[in-house]
Amino acid sequence: MTDEILRLPAVIARTGLRRSAIYLRIKQGEFRPVRLGPRAIGFLGSEIDSWIASRERVPIPHPD
Repeated sequence: MTDEILRLPAVIARTGLRRSAIYLRIKQGEFRPVRLGPRAIGFLGSEIDSWIASRERVPIPHPD
């Protein structure tokens, strides 16, 4: 089974997080980067999708 490897711009687009927030989540252990080279990392698409699915949905109040 193959998994899609996402580079940082794709993770930013998919999650809506900024670069600094992604690096904070790496430090906290929420995101686990994959080493692609000496100066390159990627993220498994399935792990990013699981992280998104685990987020609590927040109801948006309806204006009356």
